[in-house]
Amino acid sequence: MDHEAPIRTYFGLDFNMSTVLMTTVACIIVFLICFIGTRRLSMRPSGLQNFLEWMIDFVRGIIKANMDWKVGGQFIALAFTLLFYTFVANMLGMPFELYNPSTHEVWWKSPTSDPVLTLTMAVLVVVLTHYYGIKIRGLGEYLKDYIRPVPFLLPFKIIEEFANTLTLGMRLFGNVYAKEILMVLLVTVGTSSLFGVFGAFLPLMAWQAFGIFIGSIQAYIFAMLAMVYMAHKVEHH
Repeated sequence: MDHEAPIRTYFGLDFNMSTVLMTTVACIIVFLICFIGTRRLSMRPSGLQNFLEWMIDFVRGIIKANMDWKVGGQFIALAFTLLFYTFVANMLGMPFELYNPSTHEVWWKSPTSDPVLTLTMAVLVVVLTHYYGIKIRGLGEYLKDYIRPVPFLLPFKIIEEFANTLTLGMRLFGNVYAKEILMVLLVTVGTSSLFGVFGAFLPLMAWQAFGIFIGSIQAYIFAMLAMVYMAHKVEHH
């Protein structure tokens, strides 16, 4: 439990190299699955193409549940990317966790267990909602939403923007981080018991299955809330 993050300093800034590595790995996995699955499109899909088409339909359902398709259709690539990347990132820490025994630095884990990454993703989503809100509705109409239905709500709506950003990022981080901490605890307690490594096997397998459920749900919630926030900015109310 005394594992540390591999922090390196470049240009006066601290970088968590584990997060950098695992984010790159997650991006490569998402890219390869999408590239291979769409390389040879056919009218009778099978394998990866069928999986990707199912995901597109699933994302389309998320968007339609929150906004008119004529407006929301342009966000299908964004929602798909958020859902797929977050799911893969959540799953990377499930099978195992790798660390350097000499330095106790953890290198292989879910990148979404780092609050810096999840809050950065949340900031990106919120910034995009403002950008598209202005682009689609115009600056004047967009700003009027901050004083509707009454002007004194302005400070509360400004606070809401920061609250949405914080909760969107910290919700994802908290669930994934807790999942990985409990997994390490199960291994530690199990291996120190009378049954050795076998003492951790059954509890760990049960938690792995539940962890897949948690990771999937959190990926869905992140993408869904991103589209909810987007709908609030781009649609006329």
